[in-house]
This record gives sequence, structure tokens and C-alpha cells, in this order.
Amino acid sequence: MSSSTTVAEACPKTAEETAYRRASIAALPGGAFLEGRWERAEMILEVRDPEDGVLLGNVCSSTPQDVRRAVAHIHRHLQDGEWPLRARREALERAAVLLAEQSVRFAELIAAESSKTINEAEREVSRCTETLRLSAAASSELRGETLAFEDSMAGANKIGWYNRKPVGIVAAITPFNDPLNLVAHKLGPALIGGNGVVLKPSGRTPLTGLAFVQLLLEAGVPAGRIAAIVAGRGVSEAIVTDPQVDLISFTGGPKTADRIAAAAGAKKILSELGGNNATIVCADAEPAKAAEAIVAGAFGVAGQNCLSVQRVYVHISLFDEVLEHVVTGTKALRFGAKFDRGTDVGPLITEAEARRVEEWVDEAKAAGAAVHVGGQRRNAFYEPTVLTDVPADCRVIREEVFGPVVSLMPFIQVSDAIRAANDSEYGLQAGVFTESLELALAIADKLHVGAVVINETSDVRIDSMPFGGFKKSGVGREGVKHAVREMTEPKSTIIKLAEPAAGWQQLAAAERNAS
Repeated sequence: MSSSTTVAEACPKTAEETAYRRASIAALPGGAFLEGRWERAEMILEVRDPEDGVLLGNVCSSTPQDVRRAVAHIHRHLQDGEWPLRARREALERAAVLLAEQSVRFAELIAAESSKTINEAEREVSRCTETLRLSAAASSELRGETLAFEDSMAGANKIGWYNRKPVGIVAAITPFNDPLNLVAHKLGPALIGGNGVVLKPSGRTPLTGLAFVQLLLEAGVPAGRIAAIVAGRGVSEAIVTDPQVDLISFTGGPKTADRIAAAAGAKKILSELGGNNATIVCADAEPAKAAEAIVAGAFGVAGQNCLSVQRVYVHISLFDEVLEHVVTGTKALRFGAKFDRGTDVGPLITEAEARRVEEWVDEAKAAGAAVHVGGQRRNAFYEPTVLTDVPADCRVIREEVFGPVVSLMPFIQVSDAIRAANDSEYGLQAGVFTESLELALAIADKLHVGAVVINETSDVRIDSMPFGGFKKSGVGREGVKHAVREMTEPKSTIIKLAEPAAGWQQLAAAERNAS
């Protein structure tokens, strides 16, 4: 089935299919977790499948008072309860094993409440098991080192060392597009570092996050170390402003990050804020391989991916060939029902988001852009769309689309492509296609982004790498061991020794007494 098929044809619904999806949602013990127990009161917030609005479950509508209770409980546990590093490592190792055993359940949860197809959901579960294993292994990051006092005049007669200690309580605020692995990227490092965590998963995909908390508890994470609160009037502000919250780890948009920073005041904030990622295809690149990677990187998770390929700059000598391959590859994509194994692209997370993407593309079309494939919406679905001739001031070029839209533009000089790629408020990642290592490294050096991927697009993340970007793409770095360092602080211990003469006198006295 090609992308020219209508969404209605691509997504036939049957009573059996709806019943199957409802049955795939394992019942959770509650709709929030705080003060060491599951909450079932006020479970009035509905969670629906974005594909067709089927009700999947309910979660709690919480209050700022609930937040204060949750944070205070974790604070008390951090003061009074011991959780040795060995036990933390073993709990995360056990969580990885449990997640592998429950992979089918989690994949069905992800696919049901998010935009991901079942195939994409299964890949996320697999990645999350790796994130948990990396988090357990990051226990080695908590070692310190001796302090070089001998090399300082002020260090005379002193010895010392530092090791890493938890910051305290981490607020983890996560998005809808990776409802399991992005939660693990915050909770895993926070927990191995010895912190307590308050999780606020996206209100659009909360069931996966709550199920993950349930799994962590089963794996041996103490109930006093973790809380999960989804939504409610004033909840977000209460979390970020609570004086006992020591660090905020947020993934989302720059506008929300600005509000968090303004409200939180003087506390540590880590933020991953998205991208408007460019890929450069040089004159010596292989057109078919570049196009295949561009299609995969632009339309995975319906383009709702901070690493998604949004802008592609192609040398003019290859432009027509690359465009032809991209259009052909896009037309070959199947979009429709998420639980259909043949589906490549599912819906956006809400119909409102699909309407926004539609508006942005229509704006580009009115400004002169050409639509080579796609450009149509039905309900929450938007067809994978390829554009050319897009004016540089259109939102599909200037802002993060977060939808299945990619724009191709020709260039003559590589320096022009670099300048255009850098002409963005974002700087997350970029891709470069070339057969010349020297050219690749020269381009990579000039791109102002957090990572440059050679002979691939921006859509590459290894869960152990330092992950983050420049400019509006965020502050700080994720990637398990790097997040562990962000979520802990060095603490020094210094011992003042006796003066050397006094030491020799004590030694001589001890020898006399011994004789």
C-alpha cells in the first residue's frame, strides 16, 4: 500500500481489532504513585489512542498538594534510608531482565497510546533494555580520585580525595514521542547516582511511564525513592518550584523550557529541546543510499522525533537524482493502522498536531513551494510529504516541524550548504554524505551542532553517547554515563596532617617506647 492510498482505506477498523488493542493494555495498580503507594482516587483523566480515539485507560488528576507530599516523602527517605550502590546496580540489572521478559506488554502499551507503529514500539523496548543495562554499568562513573595537594603551596600537610554524591531529588519531565526509553534515560542515571526521582510523564502517553515505575519497583527500587504524577492543575509548576527538588531534567520545547527556568529559579536544569536537523549531500555521495537514509530519517514516528531529518541540502549535480529517489521511497511507504505489521507511518499524536503540520505545509505551498508527494491530512494522519522550492522564511524551514515533512534544497558551494545548515536557532545533530573523509571532517568541524553523522542522517542516537545540542536545542547532555555525571556532584574530603617535625617526633617517641 503506497502513501497515495487514503487513510480511510489504510486503517479499516473491526470490533476484533479494537478489542485486541484494549486487551493489550495491562491493568495498572493505580493512576499515580506517591508516598510509596499507588493512588486510585480521582482517576478521571482519560488516555485515548490517537489513531481513532479508543479509550485505553484512566490516570489520576493530581494536585500541588500531592506533589508536595510526594517530594517530602522522597526527601525523608533520602535522609533516613540507605540504598547502597551495589543494591542500586542490581536493581537496574534486574529491571533490564524484567523488561526483556515483558517486552510484548510494553510494546503494545507504547503502540496503543502513542504514535508509534508496533514495529517502532518493539525497537524502543529493545533500546530501553540497553539503557537500563548502561545505567547499571554506570556505577563505575561514581568513583573519584585523589587530590593533588602536593603540587600546591596551600596543600602542604594535607591529603584528600573526592567522590561523587547524588544531587538529591530529580524531577524528570518526559515527552510523548519516546514514552519508555526517554523515561529510562532520566530515571536510570538518576537512580544509579543515588537520587530520588519524581517522574512526570506526558499526559498523552502516561500509561507506559506508570508501567515502567511498576517494573522498577518490582526490580527492587525502594518505594521511597520514586514517585510518578501525571497531570492536574498546578502540578507542573509545583514540581519545578518545590524547594526540595534539586535538579530538573526536561525534554520538550524551548518555550516550555523558558517557563520552567523562570519558575524554578536557582537550581540545576538539564534540557533537551528538539532540533531542526539538516543533512548535506555532497557531489561525490551515492544518491540512492543518501535518499534511502533521508526517507527513513524523515518519516519515522511520523516525523515526531527530535532527530528527524527536516532540511536536506543536495549538491546541484545530484539534486534531481536524489529528489527522484526520495520521492520514490516516500511513495513506497505504507501508512495506516499502528498494529498492522506492514505499516511504516502511523498518526500524529493528536488531530490538532496534524492540523498544525497541514497549516505549515499550506503556508509553504502558498509561498511557492512544490509538493512532490503527500500534503494531505485526514483526522490525526498526515501523509509523508516531500517539498522543494521552499522559501527560507517558511516555518517548515525555520522551526521544528515535528511531523512527516522534509524539504530538499540545492547548493553549489559546500560553504553555502554549511551556512544554510547552521542558519537555525537549533543545533542538535546533522548528517553529511560524502566519499571524502577529508571533506567530511572539514564540514563536521564547521557545523554548529551536538553531533555530526558521516554517511548517515541526523537520525542516529547511540544510548551511551553524550546527547544534546547547541543553541535552542538544549542545556547539558544526556547519554547514560554523561547524565550520571550531571546528576551527581563531586564531594571532597580533606585531612590536615601534623607538621613534619611533629610527625618525626611522634615516630621517634614510638620507637623509644617500643624498645
